[in-house]
Amino acid sequence: MLSFTQVALRRGTELLFEDVTFTIHKGRKAGLIGANGAGKSSLFKMIIGELDSDHGELEFPNNLRIAHLEQEVEASDESALNYVLGGDTEWFEIQGKLDAADKSGNYDDIGHLHERMDAIDGYTAKSRAEQLLAGLGFEQEEFGNSTNEFSGGWRIRLNLAKTLMTPSDLMLLDEPTNHLDLDTILWLVNWIKHYQGSLLVISHDREFLDETVDSIAYLNNKRVELFTGNYSQFEMIKAARLAEQQSNFEKQQREVKHMQDFVRRFRAQATKARQAQSRIKALERMELIAPAHIDSPFYFKIPQSEKTSDPLLSLDQASLGYEEEVVGNVRLNLHPGDRIGLLGHNGAGKSTLVKSLCNEIKLLSGERHEGANLVLGYFSQHQVDDLDLDASSFTLMLRLDGKLREQEIRNYLGGFDFRGDKVHEPIRTFSGGEKTRLALAIVAFAKPNILLLDEPTNHLDMDMRQALTVALQEFNGAILVISHDRHLLANTVDSFLLIEDGKLHQFEGDLEDYRKRLFGEQTKTTPSPTLDTQKKQKKQKPDHKASRQLKTKILSLEKSLERLHRKLGEVDGALAKNTIYEKDNEDNLQNLIRDQMSLKDEIAVLEEEWLSKTDLLEANT
Repeated sequence: MLSFTQVALRRGTELLFEDVTFTIHKGRKAGLIGANGAGKSSLFKMIIGELDSDHGELEFPNNLRIAHLEQEVEASDESALNYVLGGDTEWFEIQGKLDAADKSGNYDDIGHLHERMDAIDGYTAKSRAEQLLAGLGFEQEEFGNSTNEFSGGWRIRLNLAKTLMTPSDLMLLDEPTNHLDLDTILWLVNWIKHYQGSLLVISHDREFLDETVDSIAYLNNKRVELFTGNYSQFEMIKAARLAEQQSNFEKQQREVKHMQDFVRRFRAQATKARQAQSRIKALERMELIAPAHIDSPFYFKIPQSEKTSDPLLSLDQASLGYEEEVVGNVRLNLHPGDRIGLLGHNGAGKSTLVKSLCNEIKLLSGERHEGANLVLGYFSQHQVDDLDLDASSFTLMLRLDGKLREQEIRNYLGGFDFRGDKVHEPIRTFSGGEKTRLALAIVAFAKPNILLLDEPTNHLDMDMRQALTVALQEFNGAILVISHDRHLLANTVDSFLLIEDGKLHQFEGDLEDYRKRLFGEQTKTTPSPTLDTQKKQKKQKPDHKASRQLKTKILSLEKSLERLHRKLGEVDGALAKNTIYEKDNEDNLQNLIRDQMSLKDEIAVLEEEWLSKTDLLEANT
């Protein structure tokens, strides 16, 4: 359906890519990945006709309907709903003619136009547009607001809604999750799963790619290579290729051992709590991921303050907001070692809580207490926007500590991939991702004992997100993080808080439970018992027969899991062999990848049942 043949493209004197040859077939969904600046967005511009190739052929059917996500929205008086409806140009044209025919009383045209409207399902257009706006976080009372009343991030959401509204055979999405919160991303994943056309999406969100694409187009070294499977499967192939060189293999083994040691330490401290088990599973997955990132240009640690306090920071009966209360009666103590993810829909008050904790906004009422040795590290988009654009990264580091030697600065900034002359370039020349990296470097340099992070992964590529995840794992201080990056949350936090209906609650569950909760699916999470319930439970005598039956079932599940894990290990071992990636073994490779996916699905179902039965056994003893 969409075919590149030996395509080359230059921007000025720079060759972005050459000899690019790959095909996206009808109905396929592909993720386009590569380092920032590699040329991914330029490739999209070629498809929609904004750029011409310097060499080669780009071919697709003349009648192919292409929808693409614009990165900017011009402010206008047009309502949000009408802006989104404008995505369906045929509906917009027919509706305009219907309005004109109604005014002129041309009943022949009106009848014909109503037939056309019915043929394109036009009578449901308004309802579909409203559903898209609601799914992307807009309140119903905002549907009639003009586009110039929305901020930049919300205008991007309007563009996304308009793109999804556009009838298409091929959809091009360039970083669609950048300005979305977790709730909205989960909604978008669900929408894409039901989209019938082909998809080409640029994204640095591994979980999003894993759930929405069936192939990966990897733009690297000015070439594009197409891989069957999602992003995690691509990582395994990449890791195997890197291992072909002995030096890479040795480095991979060191990284795997490091991750295994980390998982072992965490497992020794963990309980049978659902969230702990979920994190163990995520960390075990990190062992598989680590070998694919040994060629990353990023490696850094977050130095921690030598002193600490307990609690580090607390709010007592706090009312949070600007002029009106957003979250009320907040009681929160942050202790050394706490690792908390903050959940809640957009506008619930997550950022308000973080800003109140770091004293950026004052409490409406209540008390805020700092530990005697508090050293707070706070990251938000605000920190990125407030960087001195005329200064260099080198200058900003000197401002933090004038005693630093040049090599010390270079060594530190090098871990964030600011090297050579880059450290002396003015920040105004930096990309969004580079500014975010620098802001994170500045936050880490303060040696905090508590980190408050508000969407730290925006504009970061895969390798930097991985490096940040590892750095947060090794950080021994307290963490409170808002993020739409589920991979980062699953691997760095142990518990979740939920802001809902103006209140802060403990969320007893993992991210999968949260997803099910959003979509109204029944979860197996047991809610936190009230005091009355706990008293009743204490009075109940344990049912020994039920306990024996549960133990038998748990033992059976453990044997099945052991067998499936053994099979999965055999498949993983086969996929780790370099020869499987040779052209002659392509069919075997695809079979192994399918077996791997099937085994992982079976394991996930049985592990869910094991957790449920274990919870019941604990409650009965």
